[in-house]
Amino acid sequence: MRLAQLLDEYPRCFIVGVDNVGSKQMQQIRASLRGHAEILMGKNTMMRKVIRGHIETNPALEKVLPHIKTNIGFVFTKEDLADIRVKLEENQVAAPAKAGALAPSSVVIPAQNTGLGPEKTSFFQALSIATKITRGTIEILGDVPLITKGDKVALSEATLLNMLKISPFSYGMIINQVYDNGSVYDPAILDITEDDMRAKFLSGVRNVAAVSLQIGYPTLASAPHSIINGFKRCLAVAVETDITFKQAEKIKEYLADPSKFAAAAVAAPVAAAAAAPAKVEKEESESEDSDIGMGLFGDD
Repeated sequence: MRLAQLLDEYPRCFIVGVDNVGSKQMQQIRASLRGHAEILMGKNTMMRKVIRGHIETNPALEKVLPHIKTNIGFVFTKEDLADIRVKLEENQVAAPAKAGALAPSSVVIPAQNTGLGPEKTSFFQALSIATKITRGTIEILGDVPLITKGDKVALSEATLLNMLKISPFSYGMIINQVYDNGSVYDPAILDITEDDMRAKFLSGVRNVAAVSLQIGYPTLASAPHSIINGFKRCLAVAVETDITFKQAEKIKEYLADPSKFAAAAVAAPVAAAAAAPAKVEKEESESEDSDIGMGLFGDD
């Protein structure tokens, strides 16, 4: 069976929902993924049977079985999952609201002049939408949250959206789960970046260091802090006694003559101001050199 071949050939795939995806849209999706991924649709019972037959050779496939339900399919790929997800998300088709359907997203009607005549006022009144008549047409006074995601679309709501020529929903393949080399996880995991992982790791290191310092148990994370804290205590002892060492000599010198603190505070801005013109002069010199080069060789 085709599914058995794909399971052997591809290390990863998306389990996708295909509700409201028509045959024409499916052809467009297949065309956009050609050369990048393989789409497989089939009956759930047959797909479960094939996967159970592969569990002996690949036990990790058992994790896929609970997700084979409702109207789903597989998108197999060897390429980066994030790139394939972008291609799937690009193949969305706008669709009008249908009465009785579950809303895949919330719908807000923006404030606008609808262009509809006063005879349509009853539709807006039935939905408690504030309006006024402006130059013979109905104007919506403010943004109106009409439908909440997951709610059923009422007939009056669908009729109003169609009158306003608003197609609020878009349909396409929805990624339900990701299978990647034996692991099954939520597609939201693909949104995690290296910066996010780095931030989480550093947060964990800080927590380990804090706990280690609090309980007095040395670890790699807490060792630098312990050394710095010990050095500070040595400086404090040196300041209060006659004991001294190289790193404490400058501190003792400043404490013996507090006027040096003021001199140091004045010297820092002066040094920064002196460095700025030197940098500008260097940049101007480089600019002049560039101009000279253009004059010699630019007219060749």
